[in-house]
Amino acid sequence: MEKDRHARDRLIMGRLIDALPEAVIVIGAAERVVAVNAPARNLFPALRQDDLLARSLRAPDVLDAVKRVRASGAPERVTWIERVPVERFFELNAAPMEGPQFEPLMILTLRDLSEARRVERMRVEFVANASHELRTPLASLLGFVETLQGPAREDKEARARFLSIMREQAQRMARLVDDLLSLSRIEQNLHLRPRAPVDIVAILRHIADTLAPMAGDNGVVLKLDVPAKALVSGDRDELLRLAENLVENAIKYGASDPRSVNRQVEITLAAETHQCVLTVRDHGPGIAPEHLPRLTERFYRVDAGQSRAKGGTGLGLAIVKHIVARHCGRLGIESKLGEGAAFSVVLPLHGS
Repeated sequence: MEKDRHARDRLIMGRLIDALPEAVIVIGAAERVVAVNAPARNLFPALRQDDLLARSLRAPDVLDAVKRVRASGAPERVTWIERVPVERFFELNAAPMEGPQFEPLMILTLRDLSEARRVERMRVEFVANASHELRTPLASLLGFVETLQGPAREDKEARARFLSIMREQAQRMARLVDDLLSLSRIEQNLHLRPRAPVDIVAILRHIADTLAPMAGDNGVVLKLDVPAKALVSGDRDELLRLAENLVENAIKYGASDPRSVNRQVEITLAAETHQCVLTVRDHGPGIAPEHLPRLTERFYRVDAGQSRAKGGTGLGLAIVKHIVARHCGRLGIESKLGEGAAFSVVLPLHGS
């Protein structure tokens, strides 16, 4: 009878912690797992009822905290990092409790802080990178202003040269601020899928015409292969920005590279049953494999010096990635060294 009551009490406790949204483990006096809920099993699939905690959760910091709580009777909080198979950051709260028949139990509450830590790291890196990108042109501007107010006050040639450089640096800052504002606006509306019908073909023709002078200045030929019309559900301004960033990058960093034998940028659109595929391909030097996974990160550049020299802010592909995400599309990047690069965007057709 006593055994049945004990089993019933444990069953009730198991049902109670199953109702909790956070990961919870209850351990008994011998540090064996008495109960574990679904969120905890999702975090640590090795957790099994009646197993030793040390066998299921191999975290020395946690086991040491459990011993201290047993000895002191006071709750304790501890954090630790799991490094395999991927790095994860956890927080654990351990608190003693009295179980059925005065059984000394302990409740362990776990929180996976990996995503919060990743976001915080991204925020810190973003602020540091943005500050760095703005500091250089700003320092240059201040230096030239001081020179024009001092030694070069009466030097007309120096004044003209310095003003030209100051204009370039101011334009660089303006481009960066513009890209930062664009990225912020897209992120604010990321959860709102655009529904208006937009002719993506008209956008591609417009971008090809707009960037033709830049292509000509760089000795690049734009080749457009698109159907007569293709409607997607989208935001016209954002899709214009997407196409402009992809084609402009192909001109600047691919086709116009001195190592490029074929100086064409091919812009193709293939319309399928429920989706269309936009591909922008160049035949430049290509991108090394180690760079491909990071190309859409903010401020990431394959060649920082070349990017800055050509007026790049390091945010173009990050903007493209966010626009594609907002339009429920997919972005693909393929490249081999010496064979150029192809950026493809899959977008659902209007009404799909």
